[in-house]
Amino acid sequence: MWNWLRQIKDSITQKTAGLMRMQFWRDTVEGIYGNNPPHQPVATELWKAVRRHNLTKMWFMKIIDEREKNLDDRAYRNIQELETYAENTQSALLYLTLETLGVRDIHADHAASHIGKAQGIVTCLRATPYHCTRRKVFLPMDICMLHGVSQEDFIRGKQEKNVRDVIYDIASQAHIHLEHARSFSKKVPVKAFPAFFCTVALDDYLYNVRKVDFNIFHPSLQKKSTLLPSYLYIRSWKKTY
Repeated sequence: MWNWLRQIKDSITQKTAGLMRMQFWRDTVEGIYGNNPPHQPVATELWKAVRRHNLTKMWFMKIIDEREKNLDDRAYRNIQELETYAENTQSALLYLTLETLGVRDIHADHAASHIGKAQGIVTCLRATPYHCTRRKVFLPMDICMLHGVSQEDFIRGKQEKNVRDVIYDIASQAHIHLEHARSFSKKVPVKAFPAFFCTVALDDYLYNVRKVDFNIFHPSLQKKSTLLPSYLYIRSWKKTY
């Protein structure tokens, strides 16, 4: 379901088509919780997961509602708007993951909130070069304006200091969320840690973007890291996130 929702925005040419697909998933979730899922493979498996783990309906609806709002295809007005989007999508998915692990803990939820926001911010950064090839920029406008950078500067692939300063400010916010999530890791049940191993990829990207002096268009940032499985194993072995 997550992948289907994620792909809707890029696969439509008219907002109406996107709204229809979102409504399909909204009706599907309603049917699942009414114990009458549609005859569709993803819906059937989701219905089984909901019954098995008693998943909270609200998180599914938040993801769908926020994805629907995002169909407007405009830049985030400020970093808080990006964080709200991340909270209602990435964090909501982490809350559901925690429930599948049998974890219902306020500290784990708090960590999930910050990690989800960090993931949303990093995803926005990672996708920027791709979006620019389609003449679209979704980076927070308030930070761009603060450094005197226009959307056209990103579309043209400029690499001046003020452009890199925008990336620095946004990446720093993701780093802050990760640090917040780790500040109370001793209170988070170890059982919840597998849900948070996505931080391995987030740390890797933030390290690499810092290494190229926040040049978002550097070719090395578009390459897959072959060391991620090793980092993931080490994080799992150390029981940290």
